[in-house]
Amino acid sequence: MATLFAPSAVLSTATTAAAAATTTTTTSPAPPRPLIRPHFPHLKSLSTTLAATAAAASLLLSTPSPSLADSPTVHLYYGTAASAANYGGYGGNESKKDSAEYIYEVPDGWKERPISKVEKGTNGTDSEFYNPKKRAERVYLTFLPGFRALAPVDAVLSNLALSDVDLQDLIAGAASVRSAERRDDKGQLYYAYEIEGAGAHSLVSVTCARNKLYAHFVSAPNPEWNRDQDTLRRLHESFRTVVDPASPS
Repeated sequence: MATLFAPSAVLSTATTAAAAATTTTTTSPAPPRPLIRPHFPHLKSLSTTLAATAAAASLLLSTPSPSLADSPTVHLYYGTAASAANYGGYGGNESKKDSAEYIYEVPDGWKERPISKVEKGTNGTDSEFYNPKKRAERVYLTFLPGFRALAPVDAVLSNLALSDVDLQDLIAGAASVRSAERRDDKGQLYYAYEIEGAGAHSLVSVTCARNKLYAHFVSAPNPEWNRDQDTLRRLHESFRTVVDPASPS
């Protein structure tokens, strides 16, 4: 005898299947993920490098070049070459201008060394300035009375060394000694010497005027010479005597 299926059972089964199908097809999709920002570590590193490079370039452009920064300003010194008997120490530079017998340039900031009457009477030192950062870097002048004209160029330097122990030692150990002659715009003759010593370098300029012999010295240890030689040569070349108003033209 055949089994009869109740309509309610069939209907229930169909309804369940349809419900399952409906549930499957109407399931809500998952909510969208938030956007993730891209991360590029190499770009951050590049940005940092570019910023550092720009800062370094700015620093270099704002820093003056050593040659300009190290170039000092100078002023003229007026020397009177007074005798030991008439010498009263050192004073204001302006008071000497009217009675000056010679002039030379001095870097601003260099110190003037007082010259004693004994020293002036012994070796004729009339003026001296030195670099306070390195006292051996200096410029000074000596004079001797009773000279109407220069001796031969080779003899003058040797005679000067007789009263200057430092000059004697420098010449004795010199790698080279060079000499030259020059004349100023008035026709006055100057001897110029360059002495390259083992530990120091000197420039000497010698001339005669007013019945006196003037010797101008620029000296520095070799490290200072190598650093400052442009300025030191300028000091050397700046020396000249002042024309005596009472002398015939």
